[in-house]
Amino acid sequence: MTEGHTKSVGPDLAQGIALSDLPDGGKLVGRCGDDQVLLVRRGTEVFAVSATCTHYGGPLADGLVVEDTVRCPWHHACFDLRTGEALRAPAFNPLACWAVEQRDGRIFVGEKLKRTTPKPRTGGSGQVPKKIVIVGGGAAGFAAAEKLRREHYQGSIVMLSNDEAPPVDRPNLSKDYLAGKAPAEWVPLRGESFYSKNDIDLRLNANVTSIDAHSGEVVLADGARTPYDRLLLATGAEPVRLTIPGADQPHVHTLRSFADCMAIIERATTTRRAIVLGASFIGLEVAAALRSRDIEVHVVAPDKRPMERVLGPQMADFIRALHEENGVVFHLENTPASIDGRKVKLSSGGTLAADFVVAGVGVRPRIGLAEKAGLHIDRGVAVNAFLETSAPGIFAAGDIARWPDPHSGENIRVEHWVVAERQGQTAALNMLGQREKYAAVPFFWSQHYDIPINYVGHAERWDEIAVDGDIAAKDCLVRFKHEGRTLAVASIFRDVESLEAELEMERQMAI
Repeated sequence: MTEGHTKSVGPDLAQGIALSDLPDGGKLVGRCGDDQVLLVRRGTEVFAVSATCTHYGGPLADGLVVEDTVRCPWHHACFDLRTGEALRAPAFNPLACWAVEQRDGRIFVGEKLKRTTPKPRTGGSGQVPKKIVIVGGGAAGFAAAEKLRREHYQGSIVMLSNDEAPPVDRPNLSKDYLAGKAPAEWVPLRGESFYSKNDIDLRLNANVTSIDAHSGEVVLADGARTPYDRLLLATGAEPVRLTIPGADQPHVHTLRSFADCMAIIERATTTRRAIVLGASFIGLEVAAALRSRDIEVHVVAPDKRPMERVLGPQMADFIRALHEENGVVFHLENTPASIDGRKVKLSSGGTLAADFVVAGVGVRPRIGLAEKAGLHIDRGVAVNAFLETSAPGIFAAGDIARWPDPHSGENIRVEHWVVAERQGQTAALNMLGQREKYAAVPFFWSQHYDIPINYVGHAERWDEIAVDGDIAAKDCLVRFKHEGRTLAVASIFRDVESLEAELEMERQMAI
């Protein structure tokens, strides 16, 4: 994640450019005063919008134009070229738009347009609920609340989070912020004033103990009851806790919350050696972040190769080599047997010394509340295509939800940030009476040092891996296929092709 204030470049669009300089379907970046502006031509129409994504500042000129939208090359946010509206997470803020005039074979960009509030969607069925309760303060919960207000929902929104911090940009906690490369102001998804300004009743440290579906209330640990007409369960996941001797010591950490991240940063500023347990995405992102702080890092994991289950053997070997080049020492096909003070005993019989330990051995969906309420459970909370659970009026989104995926044809549950955000947005529409199926292609990104890995689709199994390019040269597109059909695509520095793969999967679903 990088943001910079660069000097405006490109032609002065107020002075105009020749229409012939912008072919149909073409993109061009120029300047209007101090603003970088992206021009996009679609037939006879020309659109002028901000040149950078409102999520992490990705260059939209390097993205993909699909009909009257533009998609960000970095993390697949999508914007409406006519209105600037952020149509898809992970972006929520709109792009600025400018007036465009064509005359005498030239294109001129005029004044920045005032934001017009998008009109509420029509075609909803049923009565609009007066009270919506969201249980969870993570990606899905935040995205749902934000979407409800963006859709002009006027009713009550109560957001019950058992965290002590307002919703945060969790990917940053294992990436740039943990590495010391991002300022603290990048961590909150929104400033605290957002919730009061939008009349969202965000209650922190709120523990919901049960759901009374008959009376339409959620019950909190202190006995208080909060009524709802529609309920969204977005309880997320929690780290798997180690059960070995010594795992409960204060220098043994997990990473899920902002407080977890701050505790690890505090250790990293005063110590020299760390052991990361687990070679998952979280584990290895933590390893990379700690190496950037010049911490000695050893990774202990039972796998033969890191992340092979998700990315296959070739990518796994590349990731291991990348981390080893950056000084990480692996102890694979190994597990911790006990933690005795600053010593970690391994199942192989060896011992490693460390000032602190970070356990990244996986997460479990928080489905206890749904189970207790008698909702249908299938290795997660089972939902239909509209993200509604087996109980009418109760929806689920994010890490807990298992939904019918139209691309794979299977019921799947995915623990990805962008998936959770997009599901929160779809659940919001459906709580308002829309009947919008959740059909987004799963997407996630992972960051290891300066190498981003993008992944679209979902492949729990495959019988063929097709590599286009050179993985070792950090220039590749890797297709995971089953019976000749591409289920997922991983890529390194092939951003447009990643977007094209996503689009192709969307079009296959539409057939």
